[in-house]
Amino acid sequence: MIYSIDWTIAAVALPHMQGTFSTTQDQIAWVMTSYIVVSAIVLPTTGWLSNTFGRKRLFLIAIAGFTFFSFLCGAANSLQTEILFRALQGCFGAFLLPLSQALLLDSYPPEEHARATALWGLGVIFGPVIGPTVGGYLTELYDWRWVFYINVPVGIIAYLGGLFFLPADNQERAKTRFDAFGFLALAMSVGCFQLLLDRGERQDWFEAIEIQIEAGLCLLGLYLFVVHSLSSRAPIVNLRLMADRNYSLGMLFAFIYGMLTLPPMILLPPFMSGLQGYPVSTVGLLMSPRGLGLMVAMLVLGRIGGRIDPRLTLFAGFLMIGVPSWYMAGWNLDVGPFEIIWTSVVQGIGAGSIIVPLGALTFATLDQRHRTEAASMWNLVRSAGSGIGISVAVFIVARVSSVTRSELVENVSPFNAAYKYWPLSDLVSSGSPHHLAQLDDLVSRQAQLIGYLEVFQLTAIASFVTLPLVFLLARPKPA
Repeated sequence: MIYSIDWTIAAVALPHMQGTFSTTQDQIAWVMTSYIVVSAIVLPTTGWLSNTFGRKRLFLIAIAGFTFFSFLCGAANSLQTEILFRALQGCFGAFLLPLSQALLLDSYPPEEHARATALWGLGVIFGPVIGPTVGGYLTELYDWRWVFYINVPVGIIAYLGGLFFLPADNQERAKTRFDAFGFLALAMSVGCFQLLLDRGERQDWFEAIEIQIEAGLCLLGLYLFVVHSLSSRAPIVNLRLMADRNYSLGMLFAFIYGMLTLPPMILLPPFMSGLQGYPVSTVGLLMSPRGLGLMVAMLVLGRIGGRIDPRLTLFAGFLMIGVPSWYMAGWNLDVGPFEIIWTSVVQGIGAGSIIVPLGALTFATLDQRHRTEAASMWNLVRSAGSGIGISVAVFIVARVSSVTRSELVENVSPFNAAYKYWPLSDLVSSGSPHHLAQLDDLVSRQAQLIGYLEVFQLTAIASFVTLPLVFLLARPKPA
């Protein structure tokens, strides 16, 4: 959880960090970008490093490094050192997700995998849910540095627990050469892709030379990586694992899951605060029911998940993402807290109902020897889906809002019959700057609302389209 929560907990502290370091908005954004980019780049090396040093040893090194650089992130006194420590924090933190997943699956018998995955997923998914709320309260009550200091006691407890209670490594150590060419090709592709997503909106996407270069390098790196991985004897990522039907479909569902579940958590706070005027503390409280629904799904499925066909649970999960999203596509600016809460709860239950069976189904038919590298790529694809989903959602909101506003402005005229009636009649008849500013604000808010509704509708459609694919997965053999 300390790794996944750092994806979002620092977001609310960025304005305060910008004031401390006296930087621009584009410069302070690298505090988030460096963490995500470096994490994505080093994630595929998990399999080779664990085979070389052992899963437990690498896991403890990752916890220690993540905790140490979390402290340095809080103590940084300049933007340059903050970005450096943040990148190193992401470098060590990237190993935590695939190693913890592989260690859990190794430690539990097959009939307990659903329960173990539920506990693991609770931390992974619950982190981004509570991140903005926790980060907001820590920043408001103490200082932005505490969003990093909070990791230190948790990291120390996790290190001691892993040191004394994790079983010793029992897998065979494979002495293979490090695939430097494959790593550099993948690093170039993933790094340029993340930069493209992060800077595309501010650079007007492919109208800018920078974005065109990053897109070209991304495609070149991906081509070299695929060709090299399929022709090399010991690639850094074994793409031949994709021949396993459950694993390849699990990667697809992990990508879709990332695209559908994280964007609502990013869009709802500005929707409630910017368009509806809720204070930050209220926004955090209204977002918390999503985590409650997620927790309920994790705990229930952890108990009974082994007795239910996981494909049915996966089907129900995507359905519980799609139905509330379709309902949200009909919202207006007067939507009340009750509608926000019940849709968040149902979507939280849906997210938990997806991640638990998906983890069990993806690795059900895969050889245990490949579990670590398979888990690293699974998490990489899920993170890529989240990044693409957020970028696409933000782009749709911005573009649809701009186009819709220009269309709405065409109808703002004293000759429009609607302006003969109150309250619009008062805004137009007087012609005062104050009333015209109110009218402009009304048009802008309605245009932004339509942008949000477009994203909610597309999320619902994507969820419904995914439903038939669920039954292509092979059901795991009963223990």
